[in-house]
Amino acid sequence: MTYRTTLDLLFKSQEFVPNYKCDSRKHLMAIIGGLGSDTSSYMADSVNVYKIPQLTYGSFAQEEFRSTKLSSLYCMAPYEDHQYTGVIQLLLQFGWIWIGVFTLDTNKGEHFFQKLQSLLSQNGICIAFSQKITQLVNLENVSELLETNSMIRNKLIDQKANAFLVYGKSFTIWWLRIVMFLCDLEDKDSTQFRKVWILMDPIDFILTAFQRGLDLQLFHGALSFTVHSREVQGFKEFLQVTKSSTHENGFFQDVWEQLFDCSFSNKEFFLMYDKTCSGEEKLENLPAPVFELQMTGQSYSIYNAVYAVAYSLHEAVRSRSQQKKIQRFEFPDFQPCQVLPLSRCNDHCSPGFWKKGDEEKKFCCYDCVRCPKGKISNQMDMDDCFECSEDHYPNKEKKECIVKPVVFLTIEETLGIGLASTALSLFFLTMWVLRTFIKHRDTAIVKANNRSLTYTLLVSLLLCFLSSLFFLSHPGQVTCLLRQSAFGITFSVAISTVLAKTITVVVAFMATKPGSQMRRWVGKRLAFSTVFSCSLFQVCICMLWLLISPPFPELDMHSESQEMILQCNEGSAFFFYCVLGYMGVLAIASFIVAFLARKLPDSFNEAKFITFSMLAFCSVWISFFPAYLSTKGKAMVAVEVFSILSSSAALLGCIFLPKCYIIVFRPQLNLREQLTKRN
Repeated sequence: MTYRTTLDLLFKSQEFVPNYKCDSRKHLMAIIGGLGSDTSSYMADSVNVYKIPQLTYGSFAQEEFRSTKLSSLYCMAPYEDHQYTGVIQLLLQFGWIWIGVFTLDTNKGEHFFQKLQSLLSQNGICIAFSQKITQLVNLENVSELLETNSMIRNKLIDQKANAFLVYGKSFTIWWLRIVMFLCDLEDKDSTQFRKVWILMDPIDFILTAFQRGLDLQLFHGALSFTVHSREVQGFKEFLQVTKSSTHENGFFQDVWEQLFDCSFSNKEFFLMYDKTCSGEEKLENLPAPVFELQMTGQSYSIYNAVYAVAYSLHEAVRSRSQQKKIQRFEFPDFQPCQVLPLSRCNDHCSPGFWKKGDEEKKFCCYDCVRCPKGKISNQMDMDDCFECSEDHYPNKEKKECIVKPVVFLTIEETLGIGLASTALSLFFLTMWVLRTFIKHRDTAIVKANNRSLTYTLLVSLLLCFLSSLFFLSHPGQVTCLLRQSAFGITFSVAISTVLAKTITVVVAFMATKPGSQMRRWVGKRLAFSTVFSCSLFQVCICMLWLLISPPFPELDMHSESQEMILQCNEGSAFFFYCVLGYMGVLAIASFIVAFLARKLPDSFNEAKFITFSMLAFCSVWISFFPAYLSTKGKAMVAVEVFSILSSSAALLGCIFLPKCYIIVFRPQLNLREQLTKRN
């Protein structure tokens, strides 16, 4: 039909003779039309042969226009591809990622759907459903009509899809309005039908006599992509004074009858209308849905096309070859709406949750799952949770990361206060014992157990108690260097002194036997040689430790989930266990020697007390290793401090407290005669 009509336009005069001009006065200079790209391309097939320019006010897809290869076809509207970009931006702007699509059942509609589907998928938008609308409707087949109506209606009331994209022609909206009309009235008034309609250019609303009474409320607020338009001076005034009586052509009268629902008395279909047209009706009295007084985008394109042809002819007459460029207008920026419904497969995933997809559903459908332990999500609809940095930890809601406080064992907290108080109490108790032994240095008990070794042992115990305070101070560079070395050396001196006292007892007893060669070893030389040599070996180990791999302060960010622990890294675990192991060797040696000498006469002997002290000492440090290795952070430091205090207290209590009892409370027993008599 389009081909035949175009040929009629070119050649028909008295009769239809293609390719012959029977009327010399008929000179077709240009053609404006048509609206659809298919109609325009069909016309161009014929018009292009005769190099007649054709200005189309419909929108072409860019590749569709290029494929025509028609030099005489000019588009007054922007390419359709710009609408695709606008649709994607619009949907993303308002978070409409679960949408319904209505298209006309044509090749062009199929092309649009395929291209749109690819773009939507790339931008994370899903199509909830797609519905094709046929161009031809058989109104006589009621069952087919109702079936189609029911199918479309069920998709319109989808609770999740609240944004519908419509592509096609004016007939598409006409059909959708029929579907709405056939729905129940109570359904139409419910929130199920409160949808956002997005209309693609060149779709428009058409009103026929049949649809004049149908409600347009459902489409109020629809968003429409259309060609940019400007106000044309005098256009509105022209419409206000336009009357049918001034236009005698049949086309204008047909339009007039449709607009005012009337008929001219000489018309063949006079009985179809309720009233007769006077021709004096005013267009401005028509309701806005029936007739717009503003120039639409399509009309503005036609307006520009007319002036483009006029200017071109004017320039041709003046023999100018310069062509007038036609300005193309881009889509204006979208202004955000205040209240719009969501159009999603499911609700947003709040911060603290992540989107877990379902393999059986589209990627726009997902479950909101709370972030696992140690991870957060701080934005809506995150695809996955992420871990906080090492110096932060998640809050309870798993919405944000909180800075981890730096902690270490100090004397300001309850545990630190308890350990520091115990250390100071034992320090002062040791000071009292030392003062007591110095004050009663000439008594039998003090003399019988080598006063110099006793003083050395008490002083080393004082230093042991003080060394524990290094572990309760800020772990700085100097503190970390000193605390393990100070602890290891002072303890080695104390255990070496105990070993020396035990050896002295054994040598002294053996020297009393007739003809014994041990008499030359009796004296201070053996005792202090033992203390010096045993302690010196530990000093050498500590010096190598500090030279090769010294301890240093570090932040432990992983042991506790909500804290950063400032602690001393021992530098070398090998040297650390060498120090502890060497102390263990000295303690075991002291225990063995003291155990073998436990039955020697008491006047020369404190081996029983040393045996008990070494038994307690070894028990503490044997239990220290599993406890130390199974704890972290502040608890690890507390275990070591407790072991230092308890083992030092065992030496003090088992060796010196029984003697202090006799010195202070039973002075009558602190005589050589009494000790010999007891034996």
